[in-house]
Amino acid sequence: MNLKTIINNLESFAPLANGEDFDNVGLLVGNPDSEVFGILVTLDTLEKTVDEAIAKNCNLIVSFHPIIFSGLKKITGKNYVERVVLKAIRHDIAIYAIHTALDNLPQGVSKGMCDALGLENRKTLIPKKGAIKKLTTYIPQDAFEMVRNALFKAGAGNIGNYEECSFSLEGEGTFKGNEASNPVVGSKGELHTEPEKQLHITFEARLESKVLSALFSTHPYEEVAYEITTLDNANQNIGMGMLGDLPEALEAMAFLNRVKQVFKAEGIRHSALPEKPVKRVAVLGGSGSFAIEAAKAAGADAYITADLKYHQFYQAEDQLLLVDIGHYESEQYTKNIMADFLTKKFTNFAVVLSEENTNPIKYL
Repeated sequence: MNLKTIINNLESFAPLANGEDFDNVGLLVGNPDSEVFGILVTLDTLEKTVDEAIAKNCNLIVSFHPIIFSGLKKITGKNYVERVVLKAIRHDIAIYAIHTALDNLPQGVSKGMCDALGLENRKTLIPKKGAIKKLTTYIPQDAFEMVRNALFKAGAGNIGNYEECSFSLEGEGTFKGNEASNPVVGSKGELHTEPEKQLHITFEARLESKVLSALFSTHPYEEVAYEITTLDNANQNIGMGMLGDLPEALEAMAFLNRVKQVFKAEGIRHSALPEKPVKRVAVLGGSGSFAIEAAKAAGADAYITADLKYHQFYQAEDQLLLVDIGHYESEQYTKNIMADFLTKKFTNFAVVLSEENTNPIKYL
């Protein structure tokens, strides 16, 4: 199977446009035109991961974390990152990383945590800003329905539980083409007035090229007048972390014991135990200290994440229970989510779930 085909499917599942600006997601090593005969799915890509891919006849590694995060000026094998890249290239193994492109989706990292805890009534903890755009364009009235329907088909006009949402105003457009023009209506060199409709329609930022393609391919004018603006409105379906309710409230210590069991955590760090039981729980896989205030504002009784520093535990302020279960532990179910998608998408293709535990942290 062609690598480009696999990449296209991965990016339909977790669009790279949903990744964070600081991140490095997508194809990191390899030629997109190469043929793939096996996929190894993993949380991290280490040297032993490449060895596992070789042993299991996989020439594509789909990893959650990117092995290349910042720029590489030299590849000499002086550290583990460079050694992984060298070994992958030497054995013609491609590496694709998905990271925050999946973090920001409701079917991603936080879903794995919510599923493990059985949380109900789920919603995004920190909806992503800058992920919604608005198109304003001007269409001759007799072509209005055709253009608008094409934009709907391209995915524009979806707001929450509603589809095909738009707003329009009737007006008049004026234009005068020069000698090089070829106007669809009117004559070059003459001012023309045309009854038009102004269309306003929103869309997810990741769909911009598809929406513009639909606009240009159906709009009858030689030159299409349009504007695209990025909205401050948060996208409720995209963002970091999730919030949900336990089926039944638990006393704080009972809750911690359940968390430890569910996430197979060898050690848990937490803030002072609250007197009230835990019912509403916020989760965010990986380093989630930035979401403490969001969890408090959302009314969470507990917030499960990783990599909290000493002074950040003070931010609990007796308002919620902060629980640090460890970076690996919080994201361990993510590779299953990726493997499940690939297995269902490519039913007659070798998709292998890595058996390597890549957690670098050990406990006494």
